[in-house]
Amino acid sequence: MVTKKTKKIHKTTGARRKNIQSYSKKTVSRKTAGKAAPRRRTARRSNGFGKRVKALFFWGFKWCFVAGLWLVFMLMGVLAYLAADLPDIQSAVDFDNRPTVILLAANGDEIARYGDLQGEIVETGRISPNLIHAVISIEDRRFYYHFGIDPLGLLRATAANIRAGHVVQGGSTLTQQLAKMLFLTPERTLTRKAKEALLALYLEYRYSKDEILMAYLNRAYFGAGAYGIDAASRIYFKKSPADLTVEEAALIAGLLRAPSKYSPANNPELAAQRAQIVLGAMADAGYITLDEATKEVTPLPAKEYARAGAGDMRYFGDWVMEQLSAYVGSINQDLIVQTTLIPDLQKAAGDRVRDYIDTNREEWNLSQAALVSMEKDGAVRVLIGGRDYQESQFNRATEARRQPGSSFKPFVYLTALQNGYSPLTMVEDKPIEYNDYAPKNYKGEYKGFVTLGQAMAYSLNTIAVQLAYEIGVPKVIETARRMGITADLNPDLSMALGTSEMSLLSLATAYIPFANGGYSVQPYGITEIRTQTGKLIYRRPVFEPLRVIDPQSLYGINIMLQGVVEHGSGRAAGLGRAAGGKTGTTQGFKDAWFMGYTADYITGVWMGNDDNTPMNGVTGGLMPARIWHDYMVVAEQGLPPTELLGSDVVNDYFENNDYAKNDWNGKARLLPDIRQLVSPGAEPIPEVEDAIQQHENNQGSGFWGLLGRLTGSEEEDADIRHEYPEGR
Repeated sequence: MVTKKTKKIHKTTGARRKNIQSYSKKTVSRKTAGKAAPRRRTARRSNGFGKRVKALFFWGFKWCFVAGLWLVFMLMGVLAYLAADLPDIQSAVDFDNRPTVILLAANGDEIARYGDLQGEIVETGRISPNLIHAVISIEDRRFYYHFGIDPLGLLRATAANIRAGHVVQGGSTLTQQLAKMLFLTPERTLTRKAKEALLALYLEYRYSKDEILMAYLNRAYFGAGAYGIDAASRIYFKKSPADLTVEEAALIAGLLRAPSKYSPANNPELAAQRAQIVLGAMADAGYITLDEATKEVTPLPAKEYARAGAGDMRYFGDWVMEQLSAYVGSINQDLIVQTTLIPDLQKAAGDRVRDYIDTNREEWNLSQAALVSMEKDGAVRVLIGGRDYQESQFNRATEARRQPGSSFKPFVYLTALQNGYSPLTMVEDKPIEYNDYAPKNYKGEYKGFVTLGQAMAYSLNTIAVQLAYEIGVPKVIETARRMGITADLNPDLSMALGTSEMSLLSLATAYIPFANGGYSVQPYGITEIRTQTGKLIYRRPVFEPLRVIDPQSLYGINIMLQGVVEHGSGRAAGLGRAAGGKTGTTQGFKDAWFMGYTADYITGVWMGNDDNTPMNGVTGGLMPARIWHDYMVVAEQGLPPTELLGSDVVNDYFENNDYAKNDWNGKARLLPDIRQLVSPGAEPIPEVEDAIQQHENNQGSGFWGLLGRLTGSEEEDADIRHEYPEGR
């Protein structure tokens, strides 16, 4: 019989059984927790991490895709902008167009005509394989493998330039060069490079490799006024381009980098050296054997390349033609170019150069000279590149690199003036030696204590080197760069004596700030370019000048350079009017210079021999100074005498200051007295000597402080220094 109590017992027993079973399961679960449970949790955790990585990947992909789209849109916009500004490509690739360029003098007279030397259009099948191989080897070895732009070539050129520390290789392909030649100007901007790349891609798409090469060779300038390979072959070798030998092809291919510099019409020796480099490149590319590459290229006399009827104007004309593409890009039509040349002055300069050489050739062993004359804004009025263009078209005014000797010293003295020195600073001319470098004066004589102005007039080498040592060679180089000298300068003390090679045009340009009030300018020969129909293509804009010399330093350097002409080594150049200048003679009498200026013209003269053989004792103060004098007499004819700029800084002060004038008791204005002071052999002026002593005892405030003491007015000295603060 089952009673309620029995049921209750059964319920309790069943509940306990369930509890026991439940407990057993939990116990088993706990025992197995160290094995199975971690695997399940790890799986769950692993699945969660994978989902997060996948989500992050899709998120990154999405935004990269969006950013990529925006980048594509932006790139398309840039390309559209650049493409909208591209020239008419199809009309520019009109290879049958043979333009003529007429150069006009400043007065409108025709001085030269180019274009008659443009040969006929020659297809690649009619060009010697030797020439094609030479051009590809030296200019673009991967021409037949790239798509207009050569990334590998660009990387190789970049690496070479980094190793050299300056630009020694270019990364442009032949196609890019053709694009620039046909459509663009050589300006160095990112926009121009981008356009060049676009045009190169178009040319590769539109034309075959042979057509591109044909266009390039028929458009390129090869020097001596020759445009196109046909003209170059006939001018230099009197033969068709199909008949060029390996050596001849190497010589012509070598012209492409710098046509005038490497032209055999200008410099046969340099042309042969360049051809040897091309032969080496051809051997590296596998076009010729090593024996052929090492075969010496024999330079031919320059006169074999001369053209009849060239005349003195051609030196200037060739220089202008080299710059023309910078203003108009490809010459696709007949052009009339207005230049800065003054024919009468050009003729006068050429006549005097020839007369002095022909008269003194044997006695003094000299054979060549060059002359450049410019106005204060950089306009080149005269450019004589040699004795006779018919004999040699090498332009010694623009292409030759020679040591300027002491004509470089003004930049050392200018640096000194800008660092606390003055024309009155006393320095000691004595034997010196710096780390085994012991420069000597011209005649081995030493003058003891002299002023800086006297040191300049005497052209004392020891003083220039001492100044460079005390101020620091880097500061001198910085001054020369600021004045416009771009040549590589030796970073040592010998640089103070003009041992770094440069062109006559570059040095003359650097002298311009002495004459124009202290402003740097660039030389130019083109003022306007028009088509035959009169359409204006280019007109020279007005440039804002950049001051590179402060007024008081300008006054100081001018007073010293006037002393050179009036009392020093440049006396043979004296004109009887205000003029400054500096002689220069290199070791062994290999180069002789005179660089001088008035308020109207800046003119430089160089004399020497192309083979660098010494002249017989020719110094800058002899024939170069005389040529300068004779030419400048003609140039200054009819122009009123004018003081050099910079003198008025002090002159105006004394003219408009009654106290200053009265304090001198009617003796004279300060300027003539300082001129007397810095002149060699000048008699001492008691007031000046006393002021110098105070200056040397560091009781003054530089040159302007000395001027104040000379007038007895420190207060007004402060006024003038406030108006013209000293440059440092």
